[in-house]
Amino acid sequence: MQIRVSEIPEEGIQVEGPAALPRPFADPAWKLDALSLHLDKDGEIVLVSGSLRARVPLVCGRCLEPFEMTVEPAVDARLLPAVTDRTEAQVERELGVDDLDTDVYDHGILDVEHVVETETTLALPMKPLCRESCRGLCPICGGNRNLNPCTCEESSPEPRWAPLKKLAERLSQ
Repeated sequence: MQIRVSEIPEEGIQVEGPAALPRPFADPAWKLDALSLHLDKDGEIVLVSGSLRARVPLVCGRCLEPFEMTVEPAVDARLLPAVTDRTEAQVERELGVDDLDTDVYDHGILDVEHVVETETTLALPMKPLCRESCRGLCPICGGNRNLNPCTCEESSPEPRWAPLKKLAERLSQ
């Protein structure tokens, strides 16, 4: 859904339900379950607020098994028009705190799907886990510890510590 910024009325625009965005994500495996966004305009600045719920297939960072995660980010985005004429002063400018929460739109058109995909992506964990109690893979045999108990020795002794282990045994006698 693309909205011309100049056509956003004073009262704003309400975008409700996943049916309003037929293809919100580039990856068709991602599913949008709920959507409630309000778009307001303040001059050239567009403020997008609301909430969404999406299901995203991920791979566990411990056991490497696929699973589906539901994310429900609170949307609070600020969009500015993209800079078309870059001067050296603009390129060398240091980012401020407000700039980190700011996105851009091009040619006076706001792409709502882009906002939804960005907010969903930002809500995903850096290291996804299928569950908090995931036991991961065995470092020795590579087996999934969630499926089968592993009989491998937990940690093979480091050969560089062998002389200290012998010294500790002699001192304890």
